[in-house]
Amino acid sequence: MSEGEGRIAMADDRIPMTREGYEKKKAEVLALESKMLEVTKRVATAREMGDLSENAEYHAAREDQGMVQAQIDKARYDLSKAFIVDTSQLPKGEVAFGSRVKILDMKYDEEEVYELVGPGQENPDKNRILTTSPIGQGLMGKKKGEIAEIKVPSGVIHFKVLEISIAD
Repeated sequence: MSEGEGRIAMADDRIPMTREGYEKKKAEVLALESKMLEVTKRVATAREMGDLSENAEYHAAREDQGMVQAQIDKARYDLSKAFIVDTSQLPKGEVAFGSRVKILDMKYDEEEVYELVGPGQENPDKNRILTTSPIGQGLMGKKKGEIAEIKVPSGVIHFKVLEISIAD
Protein backbone atom coordinates (compact mmCIF):
# COMPACT_ATOMS: atom_id res chain seq x y z
CA MET A 1 0.00 0.00 0.00
CA SER A 2 1.49 3.36 -0.99
CA GLU A 3 1.80 6.33 1.34
CA GLY A 4 -1.65 7.68 2.24
CA GLU A 5 -3.49 4.90 0.40
CA GLY A 6 -6.35 3.46 2.45
CA ARG A 7 -6.36 6.49 4.73
CA ILE A 8 -9.30 8.86 4.61
CA ALA A 9 -8.28 12.24 3.24
CA MET A 10 -9.62 14.97 5.50
CA ALA A 11 -8.13 17.85 3.53
CA ASP A 12 -10.86 17.81 0.91
CA ASP A 13 -14.52 18.43 1.59
CA ARG A 14 -15.67 14.83 1.21
CA ILE A 15 -17.35 13.32 4.25
CA PRO A 16 -16.53 9.69 5.09
CA MET A 17 -19.51 7.58 6.15
CA THR A 18 -20.22 3.96 6.68
CA ARG A 19 -23.20 2.54 4.83
CA GLU A 20 -25.10 2.63 8.15
CA GLY A 21 -24.27 6.31 8.69
CA TYR A 22 -25.31 7.20 5.15
CA GLU A 23 -28.66 5.44 5.53
CA LYS A 24 -29.22 7.12 8.90
CA LYS A 25 -28.55 10.53 7.33
CA LYS A 26 -31.00 9.77 4.50
CA ALA A 27 -33.65 8.81 7.07
CA GLU A 28 -32.96 12.08 8.89
CA VAL A 29 -33.67 14.04 5.70
CA LEU A 30 -36.97 12.20 5.20
CA ALA A 31 -38.02 12.84 8.80
CA LEU A 32 -37.14 16.53 8.50
CA GLU A 33 -39.06 16.85 5.23
CA SER A 34 -42.09 15.35 6.96
CA LYS A 35 -41.66 17.82 9.82
CA MET A 36 -41.42 20.64 7.26
CA LEU A 37 -44.86 19.71 5.89
CA GLU A 38 -46.33 20.04 9.39
CA VAL A 39 -44.63 23.40 9.98
CA THR A 40 -45.81 24.68 6.58
CA LYS A 41 -49.38 23.78 7.54
CA ARG A 42 -48.91 25.72 10.80
CA VAL A 43 -47.74 28.75 8.82
CA ALA A 44 -50.79 28.56 6.56
CA THR A 45 -53.18 28.17 9.49
CA ALA A 46 -51.58 31.08 11.35
CA ARG A 47 -51.68 33.23 8.20
CA GLU A 48 -55.46 32.75 8.05
CA MET A 49 -55.81 34.30 11.51
CA GLY A 50 -55.51 37.81 10.10
CA ASP A 51 -53.05 40.64 10.71
CA LEU A 52 -49.56 39.12 10.35
CA SER A 53 -47.74 42.00 12.05
CA GLU A 54 -49.10 41.04 15.48
CA ASN A 55 -49.62 37.32 14.90
CA ALA A 56 -47.27 35.51 17.30
CA GLU A 57 -48.30 32.05 16.03
CA TYR A 58 -47.39 33.03 12.47
CA HIS A 59 -43.97 34.41 13.45
CA ALA A 60 -43.17 31.36 15.60
CA ALA A 61 -44.19 29.00 12.78
CA ARG A 62 -42.07 30.96 10.26
CA GLU A 63 -39.09 30.79 12.63
CA ASP A 64 -39.59 27.03 13.01
CA GLN A 65 -39.84 26.73 9.24
CA GLY A 66 -36.47 28.46 8.81
CA MET A 67 -34.78 26.25 11.40
CA VAL A 68 -36.14 23.03 9.89
CA GLN A 69 -35.10 24.16 6.40
CA ALA A 70 -31.57 24.84 7.68
CA GLN A 71 -31.43 21.31 9.16
CA ILE A 72 -32.65 19.83 5.86
CA ASP A 73 -30.07 21.82 3.90
CA LYS A 74 -27.24 20.70 6.21
CA ALA A 75 -28.25 17.02 6.04
CA ARG A 76 -28.58 17.16 2.23
CA TYR A 77 -25.19 18.85 1.99
CA ASP A 78 -23.62 16.09 4.11
CA LEU A 79 -25.19 13.47 1.82
CA SER A 80 -23.95 15.28 -1.29
CA LYS A 81 -20.37 15.24 0.04
CA ALA A 82 -20.55 11.70 1.46
CA PHE A 83 -18.57 8.76 0.30
CA ILE A 84 -19.05 5.26 1.64
CA VAL A 85 -16.00 3.77 3.31
CA ASP A 86 -15.45 0.03 3.37
CA THR A 87 -13.77 -0.31 6.75
CA SER A 88 -12.46 -3.77 5.82
CA GLN A 89 -10.11 -2.10 3.31
CA LEU A 90 -8.51 0.26 5.83
CA PRO A 91 -5.07 -0.31 7.36
CA LYS A 92 -5.20 -2.71 10.31
CA GLY A 93 -2.26 -1.49 12.37
CA GLU A 94 -3.15 2.16 12.68
CA VAL A 95 -6.07 4.30 13.79
CA ALA A 96 -8.36 5.03 10.84
CA PHE A 97 -11.99 5.77 10.10
CA GLY A 98 -14.08 3.00 11.67
CA SER A 99 -11.42 2.09 14.23
CA ARG A 100 -12.10 1.35 17.86
CA VAL A 101 -9.10 2.58 19.80
CA LYS A 102 -8.27 2.02 23.44
CA ILE A 103 -6.18 4.85 24.82
CA LEU A 104 -4.54 5.83 28.08
CA ASP A 105 -5.09 9.43 29.15
CA MET A 106 -1.58 10.07 30.42
CA LYS A 107 -2.54 12.99 32.67
CA TYR A 108 -5.27 11.14 34.59
CA ASP A 109 -3.93 7.59 34.10
CA GLU A 110 -7.38 6.52 32.84
CA GLU A 111 -8.24 4.24 29.95
CA GLU A 112 -10.93 5.14 27.42
CA VAL A 113 -12.21 3.50 24.27
CA TYR A 114 -13.21 5.65 21.30
CA GLU A 115 -14.82 4.66 18.05
CA LEU A 116 -14.01 6.97 15.13
CA VAL A 117 -17.08 7.56 12.98
CA GLY A 118 -18.51 9.87 10.35
CA PRO A 119 -21.42 12.32 10.52
CA GLY A 120 -24.70 10.81 11.61
CA GLN A 121 -23.04 8.14 13.73
CA GLU A 122 -21.44 10.27 16.42
CA ASN A 123 -22.63 9.74 19.97
CA PRO A 124 -20.42 11.22 22.69
CA ASP A 125 -22.29 9.26 25.39
CA LYS A 126 -21.09 6.03 23.74
CA ASN A 127 -17.63 7.45 22.90
CA ARG A 128 -18.43 7.46 19.17
CA ILE A 129 -16.53 10.53 17.99
CA LEU A 130 -16.16 12.15 14.60
CA THR A 131 -12.93 11.58 12.70
CA THR A 132 -12.97 15.35 12.12
CA SER A 133 -13.09 16.19 15.85
CA PRO A 134 -9.86 17.33 17.50
CA ILE A 135 -9.45 13.97 19.29
CA GLY A 136 -10.36 12.03 16.15
CA GLN A 137 -7.85 13.96 14.05
CA GLY A 138 -5.17 13.60 16.72
CA LEU A 139 -5.59 9.81 16.83
CA MET A 140 -5.78 9.22 13.06
CA GLY A 141 -2.75 7.37 11.74
CA LYS A 142 -1.35 6.50 15.18
CA LYS A 143 -0.09 2.98 15.85
CA LYS A 144 -0.17 0.90 19.02
CA GLY A 145 2.27 2.31 21.58
CA GLU A 146 2.43 5.78 20.02
CA ILE A 147 1.56 8.94 21.90
CA ALA A 148 -0.93 11.40 20.43
CA GLU A 149 -0.52 15.03 21.47
CA ILE A 150 -3.88 16.63 20.81
CA LYS A 151 -4.58 20.34 20.99
CA VAL A 152 -8.00 21.00 22.53
CA PRO A 153 -9.57 24.24 23.79
CA SER A 154 -8.32 23.56 27.33
CA GLY A 155 -4.72 22.92 26.22
CA VAL A 156 -2.90 19.80 25.05
CA ILE A 157 -3.87 16.27 26.00
CA HIS A 158 -1.64 13.21 25.69
CA PHE A 159 -3.09 9.82 24.81
CA LYS A 160 -1.10 6.62 24.49
CA VAL A 161 -2.61 4.17 22.01
CA LEU A 162 -3.06 0.81 23.75
CA GLU A 163 -5.16 -1.18 21.27
CA ILE A 164 -6.65 -0.72 17.81
CA SER A 165 -9.47 -2.78 16.35
CA ILE A 166 -12.12 -2.42 13.69
CA ALA A 167 -15.47 -1.36 15.15
CA ASP A 168 -18.42 -3.66 14.64
